[in-house]
Parts: sequence; structure tokens; C-alpha cells
Amino acid sequence: MSFQRARTEEQREIRRRAILDAASAMLDEMPVADVTLNELSRRAGLAKPNVLRYFESREAVLLELLDRFLREWLVELEGELAAGVGDDLPMPERATAVAGILSRSLAGRTVLCDLFGAQGSVLERNVSVEVVTRYKRASLQRLETLTALTRKHLPELGENATLFSLQAMVLAGALSPYDTPPPSLQAAYQAEPDLARFHPQLRDALNLALTATLLGVLPRP
Repeated sequence: MSFQRARTEEQREIRRRAILDAASAMLDEMPVADVTLNELSRRAGLAKPNVLRYFESREAVLLELLDRFLREWLVELEGELAAGVGDDLPMPERATAVAGILSRSLAGRTVLCDLFGAQGSVLERNVSVEVVTRYKRASLQRLETLTALTRKHLPELGENATLFSLQAMVLAGALSPYDTPPPSLQAAYQAEPDLARFHPQLRDALNLALTATLLGVLPRP
């Protein structure tokens, strides 16, 4: 793909989407750490300086992708919770159902979980105040959406719904790397099966952690 200089707002938006789509395709093939600006430029069909006209850094691209994936996930999650949580169930059963749906849904979106994991330590480091402020404002809106979805099915959470929603995303990012170990570690697990206890499956680990968190913050009868 070869682009001419964008002269209208519509053309600039097309360039931005092309860069984001190229980065998204790369994340389907490689971990966040392996996404480079040089390779992204090549796949988007733009010179590196031209990519930097639209995004100030690799991290700025990935932060915007994180917000895109988060928005998409929340749209799907609303339907999953509506279909899977019986509001007439006792509170502990609703909590177990919510934790199970969240863990299954997040485990099916490994790229989103990887981006969660890289957010604080990598993605928010090489960006300007303007970019990170814009991203954090958007993140606050997503957190409010997840909080509302959680509170809808577990009104007993009250103000703790916000804390739980934030912890759900943090846990997904923290546990994600253990689900996809590098080849050397996979070989070690195969050679010594006892070591595989350090290789939890993301869905199972998330389900346990989210269930424990939920039951811990819910009010006691």
C-alpha cells in the first residue's frame, strides 16, 4: 500500500485507521514487546516519519488500540452477562456467575489482556502528557461502563463495584504472561512436569482470583 499525503480530515482519519489496523494485525502474531515502529511502518505502507505524523510513538498507537479493544469487549460483555446471570439467584451464586463470565470473556481476548499487562509498565511511559491524559479520560469512561455492568447484576457491591472492576482488568494483565510462557520455559515445563504449577491457565486463574475478590468485597449477610 502506498499513500499520498493526506490533505483532508477524512484522509487523515483513513491513515490513522490503517496504522491501527496494521498494529492490530501484528498483535495477532506477536506479543506487545515485539511490536516495533519500523515493522509497523512497513506494514502500514508508510515511512516511519509519516507514521509519527499521526501517532507520537509506538506506545501511543498501542494505547489507542487498547481503548478500541476495551470498548469492543464491553459491548460484548453486556450481552454475556445479561444471558448468563440470573438476577433472581442468591447473591453468592450471582457473584460466582459474574466471575465466571468475566474470566471466560477476558481469557478469550488474550491481546486485550496482554495490553492490560503492558499498560502501566510500558505503554504509559513513552507518551506525552496530552496523550496519556486523553487515554486516561477514555479509560475512566470504560471503567464506569464496567462498573455499571457489574453493579447491575450485583447491586450489593455498592461503591465496591468500582474497585472490583478495576481489579478485574489489573488481574487480567498480571496473569496473562503466565498463560503464554516463552519457548524455553515451555520446554522446562515439559522436561519437569512439577514446574508446571507455575503455568496456570488464564481462564482458571482469573476465575479463582475474581471469585475470591468478589466474595471478599461483597457485604456479609
